[in-house]
Amino acid sequence: MLFNSLDFVFFFVIVTFLYYVLPFKSRWFLLLAASCYFYMAFVPIYILILGFTIIVDYLAGIYIEKSIGKKRKLLLICSLVANIGILAVFKYYNFINDNISFLATSIHLKNNIPYLNMLLPIGLSFHTFQAMSYTIEVYRGKQKAEKHFGIYSLYVMFYPQLVAGPIERPQNILPQMHIKHQFSYANMAEGLKQMAWGFFKKLVVADRLSIYVDTVYPNPELHNGSTVALSSIFFAIQIYCDFSGYSDIAIGAARTMGFDLMTNFKRPYFAKSISEFWGRWHISLSTWFRDYLYIPLGGNRVKVSRRFLNLFIVFIVSGLWHGASYNFIIWGALHGIYQIIGLLIKPFVSAFEGKLPKLGAKTFNLFKGVFIFIIVTFAWIFFRANNLSDAYLMIKNLKTLGQMPFLGNGVNQLGHCFIAITLLFIIEYFMEFKPEIKLMDNKYIAVRYASVLGLLFIILIFGVFNGGQFIYFQF
Repeated sequence: MLFNSLDFVFFFVIVTFLYYVLPFKSRWFLLLAASCYFYMAFVPIYILILGFTIIVDYLAGIYIEKSIGKKRKLLLICSLVANIGILAVFKYYNFINDNISFLATSIHLKNNIPYLNMLLPIGLSFHTFQAMSYTIEVYRGKQKAEKHFGIYSLYVMFYPQLVAGPIERPQNILPQMHIKHQFSYANMAEGLKQMAWGFFKKLVVADRLSIYVDTVYPNPELHNGSTVALSSIFFAIQIYCDFSGYSDIAIGAARTMGFDLMTNFKRPYFAKSISEFWGRWHISLSTWFRDYLYIPLGGNRVKVSRRFLNLFIVFIVSGLWHGASYNFIIWGALHGIYQIIGLLIKPFVSAFEGKLPKLGAKTFNLFKGVFIFIIVTFAWIFFRANNLSDAYLMIKNLKTLGQMPFLGNGVNQLGHCFIAITLLFIIEYFMEFKPEIKLMDNKYIAVRYASVLGLLFIILIFGVFNGGQFIYFQF
């Protein structure tokens, strides 16, 4: 079920209403049943995959807690193999088979391994990582094994963040599922406002920009450098608004029922370094890789060269997490290289910045912000292009940057795109640098209501309501 659908509106209202009407002891069952229905609205049969991993990890958690020594580690390995194995089969099997076929052909052999014709279960990478964090935390002794099978199932399947995060840790979400949440007007109002902001990002900005982006990227040979640059900038903003919009709706929907999900985005395009960008972008995944891959590899505790290698490995894996394609691997590798270069030049940048006067420092900060946006946008080309050939052609076409860009469906359509982007960045500017100036949370009731109604009006008038699913559903 898509958040940006009328079906979801009815679903959300009914589930939230019943959540507060039903006795506390029945609420977990309501949310679990609703989450199953929500997930099965996509491909019903794939609920069996979720069911399998839930049973494996539930039992693994209980027995890991009871066990000691090598048996404890073996149980963790079994849990991880089950989760990663399913992810590997559904997401990477054909990619690996393609590479085997290429190698076999290069030495004049034939690959007889069959290809699997199957759809990727929606949100598989998200709920797999959330499930893995549970067994790892139980193994580390930082989380008690959940004895209530229904509550554990709900931890994995909680509908707001089931298919595109945030990727929650058990320490945050599991205790909340044992608490009786009383109806709170403040929670309801805050949640609905965050959902409205998410719908604005998705319907008014992301889906509006996608009309132009989806015209250019499938046909790179037809477009010049100006069009490539414009469509890439649009995609950088589209994917941010699409994904952070989903997160806002998810966090807001959970908030209306009293649940606190972790913040997943903090206006990443205001970052002044690549490390700061990743501290603001998809925070739940960035911290997951930090805690469960980067630190176990040695993190910052090793010599500098090994630290750089650790960073590079993490971003390569991050690229693969996003998709079984060399496009995503290169996207991850670019960000790994960005991180390494950023660490190497950090002392020189800091020394230079320290010598600047106040006005010069502000100008330099602006320069850094624009530079980070440019290099991140360049990497997005590989992320969005259909294949490496298309990505190469788009980058090659940048040499014709001075020509007139493609106008899409007309000047008016582009005008709507620029208005949406401008409105987005104005609002986010105040959120970032003037947090005391609150519109939807203003102390004056007239300002609050005018802001909320204005946002709803913009969504209804300028929103694109046939934009389809969220980009990150494919991961």
